[in-house]
Amino acid sequence: MRITRVGYQGRSYWADGDGERILLLDWELRKVAQVTAQEVQPLPLLNPGKIVCVGLNYYAHAREMNKEVPDEPLLFLKPGSAVIGPGQPIYLPAQSSQVHYEGELAVVMGRLCRDASESGAKGFVLGYTCANDVTARDLQTKDGLYARAKGFDTFCPLGPVIQTGIEALQDVGIKTTVDEEVVQSGRTSDMIASPMDLVSFISKIMTLHPGDVILTGTPPGVGPVQPGNEVCVEIEGIGRLSNPVRGRPA
Repeated sequence: MRITRVGYQGRSYWADGDGERILLLDWELRKVAQVTAQEVQPLPLLNPGKIVCVGLNYYAHAREMNKEVPDEPLLFLKPGSAVIGPGQPIYLPAQSSQVHYEGELAVVMGRLCRDASESGAKGFVLGYTCANDVTARDLQTKDGLYARAKGFDTFCPLGPVIQTGIEALQDVGIKTTVDEEVVQSGRTSDMIASPMDLVSFISKIMTLHPGDVILTGTPPGVGPVQPGNEVCVEIEGIGRLSNPVRGRPA
């Protein structure tokens, strides 16, 4: 099932369908009603309470960055205010001259999750979507910390849909293009920690709530974007997330 989020009669719902008939679903993906497309209003796909990100989670990316493979997942946070949807512009801040794309697989939580086992983690997941962990690389190097470099408004594109019902993501292709040129190409089989390993690991540190998002790391090939570029993240079986790049307006 490929779901989006819509408003109907003053409330928000998950929605399945892109034709004339829309199936409204609750947070447990149970059927609420069937309505026409004209009766609903598109809403941002996600408004997460927190976005938990994982650094250096692909072997090839660790080699690319000349870093040792971490013993445990390296975590950092992005603010919910960084989230934008498909087609919305990524704005480049004046404070940085080296803003990079990072195409990633995102896990969307569907249930409150605490102390989950690796084998039981899947039961807490709603589904998966595409993400771009936009990063001001020069500020990351300067600060030695990630909050500023990763936290600017528009620095977390998500979408275009949440794919539910996926049984396994052991070997899924993920690629990033800039102006239709492939700049990243990898497979989730190169991940150091699998998505379910990450859900379990993170849930033993902090409670994960419905709608929270986990960014699972980026494959090799990260690089800069400039105003006028179009950046796309595409993941097999999930979708294609496209965003233009703009200079930040005054």
